Amino acid sequence: MRSTASVTLAAFGALFLGTAHAQGTAAPAAGTAAAHGAHAAAAAPTKAVAVLRATEGSKVSGTITFTKAGDGVKVSGTISGLTPGKHGFHVHEFGDCSAPDATSAGGHFNPTGEPHAAPTDAARHTGDLGNVEAGEDGTATIDHTDKRATFEGVNSILGRGLIVHAKADDLKTQPTGDAGGRVACAVIGVAKP
Repeated sequence: MRSTASVTLAAFGALFLGTAHAQGTAAPAAGTAAAHGAHAAAAAPTKAVAVLRATEGSKVSGTITFTKAGDGVKVSGTISGLTPGKHGFHVHEFGDCSAPDATSAGGHFNPTGEPHAAPTDAARHTGDLGNVEAGEDGTATIDHTDKRATFEGVNSILGRGLIVHAKADDLKTQPTGDAGGRVACAVIGVAKP
């Protein structure tokens, strides 16, 4: 004798997984299977967004968008609450901003094991986006296209962390550019096109 829970699980499987169950569960309607197939063949994302939140003791915030542009990804947006000057700006390994200091985001996103460098260098971390520069009002505007970052494959930045650092990235010190602590963190997520 089967329990109510196993019958409910069988019905769930038939409805959402498109499988018929031999014990009295009807097969899904043809439209359900077609919709499942259409979802599987959906196009790759073309836009992502990261909403920066301050780490403990910081007042930095902002919104950055990432948009597929030719053979790269356009990075644009505004960050406020910074001290005037340059600040390291990197994609990090993990989309996890749960630690008060954002160390939960891990190190720079570097799926190909290359050295830390400038965003214009051929050999660099995928996460090396260089620096943002804040004016006297503490606001930095970003608008450039990165040739390494993608929305699919090994260099996909989706689901990764975006970090703004306290100091400038010197673009050479290994492995972080000596950019100091983390003043803001975000998770890069798929955005509505």
